[in-house]
Amino acid sequence: MTDLTDLTFAQVRERLATKEFTAVELTRSYVEAIESARGLNAYVLETPEIALERAAGSDERIALGEAGALEGLPLGVKDLFCTEGVRTTACSRILGDFTPPYESHVTERMRRAGAVMLGKLNNDEFAMGSSNETSAFGTVVNPWRRAGSEAALVAGGSSGGSAAAVAARICLGATATDTGGSIRQPAAFTGTVGVKPTYGRCSRWGIVAFASSLDQAGPIARDVRDAAILLGAMAGYDRRDSTSVDRPVPDYEAAVGRSVKGLRIGIPREYRVDGMPAEIEALWTQGAAWLKAAGAEIVDVSLPHTKYALPAYYIVAPAEASSNLARYDGVRYGRRVPGRDVTEMYENTRAAGFGAEVRRRIMIGSYVLSAGYYDAYYVRAQKVRTLIKRDFETLFDQGVDAILTPATPSAAFGVGEKADASPVEMYLNDVFTVTVNMAGLPGIAVPAGLSSEGLPLALQLIGRPFDEETLFATGSVIEDAAGRFAPGRWW
Repeated sequence: MTDLTDLTFAQVRERLATKEFTAVELTRSYVEAIESARGLNAYVLETPEIALERAAGSDERIALGEAGALEGLPLGVKDLFCTEGVRTTACSRILGDFTPPYESHVTERMRRAGAVMLGKLNNDEFAMGSSNETSAFGTVVNPWRRAGSEAALVAGGSSGGSAAAVAARICLGATATDTGGSIRQPAAFTGTVGVKPTYGRCSRWGIVAFASSLDQAGPIARDVRDAAILLGAMAGYDRRDSTSVDRPVPDYEAAVGRSVKGLRIGIPREYRVDGMPAEIEALWTQGAAWLKAAGAEIVDVSLPHTKYALPAYYIVAPAEASSNLARYDGVRYGRRVPGRDVTEMYENTRAAGFGAEVRRRIMIGSYVLSAGYYDAYYVRAQKVRTLIKRDFETLFDQGVDAILTPATPSAAFGVGEKADASPVEMYLNDVFTVTVNMAGLPGIAVPAGLSSEGLPLALQLIGRPFDEETLFATGSVIEDAAGRFAPGRWW
């Protein structure tokens, strides 16, 4: 029999229905796989007892013909999603052993659909990072290796645990969040598929906030079809989230394999940044050729305000973070470090609880929101954001159906490789992804090839608001042409 952990969503769903194996047997396979892959540091909390209990319930529902969309599928949950009765820390020391008395809307929907939770996945602290090196639980290790090298590589961030776990076959799929590329960049680094839905498509209720106007939940999965199935279960209206959009969730899986004939795919000239590696440029060209061969029309387009997106993002996101993280003070929940008075207790708690990158972003955010600088920085950044959004609207109004770009400026880099670099160098990992969040659009990263060192590279497709279906259709064209990629098992 094929190793159960090598099967996709669709394959598992079919074989569970025909009783080739049970959900409990499948879950046990994943529990064993997790135990053998702890060196990746993808999980910060394993929940095998919960997983097996839920799997047993899935077997009962399958036997009764009452299976949900995710029935019996073993999934990982990013530690940013609150899970009732299960520790949730956002991978920060300041939350300590916080155990929520409630469930996030996204994981609640998944549980109702029959999903089996294997545990909580590692992420950059409060989702602030591009390499998963800021987590209080340590760095996630990418299951990929450069050809001829055993040097550890980062899995990307902030959803590095989710991406690494999916790539390493220690969960069937995973939840993730994307504020400036935190689903798509780690997916690109690990040869997995990552989807950042339209802002408002998935509820943010019960997800630890980083930057509220940018954060969006989404899936990381092994292929485009799996991502479509998982997003279909995650998405939906939630009255508790004022930014949740009340509109029907399409059948995303039905869009996979749909013809792209006649679609107009834009190639934005501004994404040809200085110093772009030749292999990234070649991959981009190849992706356009694959879509053209499938019947799409490739058009040269312009997004003139793209060059301002990264600096504007790193004003808006820290500003919102400084506001959101003010609630962590050691008074109501989480870690508390005593002091002589309440002010010193606040100072001691936050100094001990927050890591260096989180403190940096809080300080930047407080600065740009302060009197005398608010208009010069924050207001101006929001105006730039409006212009970026307008650029995309103009293209869509002109009949462009989707936009094709690289997902990242490079393949995965080594653990600690950028430790001595300036923070700006790390922030440049998001150069191709932040515009999508600034404009509230959907985006997907699809593996499209391997680098000269044998590491996965991905292409990004950006779509119209609430038109994730076109992304699944175009993404499946790239996936079918490029093939699927999986790391060798060294761990």
